[in-house]
Amino acid sequence: MKIGLFDSGIGGLTVLAQIMKLMPEEEYIYYADSDNCPYGIKTKEEIYALSKKAVVFLKEKGCDIVCIACNTATSVAAARLREEYDFPIVGVEPAVKPAIDHMATDGGNGRILVIATPMTVNQKKLHDLIDRLDEEHLVDMKALGNLPGYAEKGDFDSPSLYKYFDRELGDEKYKKYTKVVLGCTHFIHYTEALSKYFSDDVEFLDGAEGTARNIRNICSRAGLETAGHLSIEFYRSGHEASEENVSFYRMILDRLSKK
Repeated sequence: MKIGLFDSGIGGLTVLAQIMKLMPEEEYIYYADSDNCPYGIKTKEEIYALSKKAVVFLKEKGCDIVCIACNTATSVAAARLREEYDFPIVGVEPAVKPAIDHMATDGGNGRILVIATPMTVNQKKLHDLIDRLDEEHLVDMKALGNLPGYAEKGDFDSPSLYKYFDRELGDEKYKKYTKVVLGCTHFIHYTEALSKYFSDDVEFLDGAEGTARNIRNICSRAGLETAGHLSIEFYRSGHEASEENVSFYRMILDRLSKK
């Protein structure tokens, strides 16, 4: 089978890394829309149009299933695209439920913070999810709109990055959060850097692993045959990725495999 994934840039590589752990002998096509990153500050119609372009591109490349490996694009475009096309389209969802479940298991101390792009934070979809699950009113939200840009530059540990974190998260009030939901796939790259700004025993949660399991289950139910070998094709905003881009993407995947 052939599995397609797209994101506004390298964030979705965190999802690809999880899928490859569960399904190591498949063909993958990864579409990084880095020319249009970040999505989180665009209008809904812009995000929908870019998402549709990526989904159609991946389907035309022969993908049996497409994963919108971007929280912002999922929140804005996934439901609409599923209505328009008859092949499986899987999105990612912030791990709010696991965070609440883990909080209950841990005894309920502390609070939960969802960090995401401005668009995701402002979307009704996320608010409805929290309203449905957060019976104890433990969940707050915070937008970090500039963080995807750091990831796209491969900046995971610079003075500029920490200056940004200091400005956005340096207040002592963030120490009360013991669960942090990473509501943007780009943010998964920053768990180590972010850990200093929250509780000493902070737990980071994201939707990448759950999305990977969902894709495996859908493929199994559909009876899709395994490719029997691993291959990955990379595209950047609808064009074959350059050698430099591919080298960067593979470096990120290697970095993720070691976590």
